[in-house]
Amino acid sequence: MPYDQLWQWALTFCKNAVLAVIVYLIGRWAIKWLIRLANKMLQRSKVDPTLYSFLDSIISVVLWLTLAIVIVSILGIETSSFIALFASAGMAIGMALSGTLQNFAGGVMILLFKPFKVGDYIEAQGYAGTVKEIQIFNTIIRTTDAQTIIIPNGGLSTGSMKNYSTEPYRRVDIEFQVAYGSDLDEVKQAIGDIQRQNPLILQGPVADSPVVAAPWIGLSKLGDSGVVVNTRSWCKSADYWTVYFYLTETVYQQLKSRGFMFPFNRMDVTILNK
Repeated sequence: MPYDQLWQWALTFCKNAVLAVIVYLIGRWAIKWLIRLANKMLQRSKVDPTLYSFLDSIISVVLWLTLAIVIVSILGIETSSFIALFASAGMAIGMALSGTLQNFAGGVMILLFKPFKVGDYIEAQGYAGTVKEIQIFNTIIRTTDAQTIIIPNGGLSTGSMKNYSTEPYRRVDIEFQVAYGSDLDEVKQAIGDIQRQNPLILQGPVADSPVVAAPWIGLSKLGDSGVVVNTRSWCKSADYWTVYFYLTETVYQQLKSRGFMFPFNRMDVTILNK
């Protein structure tokens, strides 16, 4: 290479290097400013802390990667190959981690739209329990028998789910079967007395819920072995199981003490001697 060309190349490279340093300093200041701005916006939007830290990291990585590509371009290095390499690597990683990315997207949707929160009692994916922790890829619930269940967020965000903690009141539906020929009015009177005696059972509508109603008892169907009486009792969500077990046990004891028969399936076998 001739001396003049070498000098020209060195001079151009020095100019580009100085410009790259200036761009780096300005870019570093701009990145810090943008990250602070993004943090303020995320804090104002009350984003979940788990999603907040993750988005903060993603924004930081994207901005620094962009600055690096700009600096490399200023230095005269061809950037199209780098961009193509990053795109190919991203596609390969995305295909290899398709299930993980689905769980990540589900976690983002859950943390943004909050169909449930920590402490809620939910039923999903064949499991029921109290939400213990919401992570970016999984949700951890604790069942009533103290088992820890880890549910991937992908299926949790796209499948059906019951959240028993969103409403302040729940209805307890229990069916009782008594033998044919039983006095239905006496059965309803006995169950109604039990419903009225329990202070946890609401006796009528409440101001903060349009669906709560007074206790109800009625004949729901004629079974194979007896008549089926359905009971509906409203209570606070936190008292659901207490009321459920109270009604089941107390109604059984009261009806039994009054002489009512509870039918059960049986099979008669006749043996013929020849």
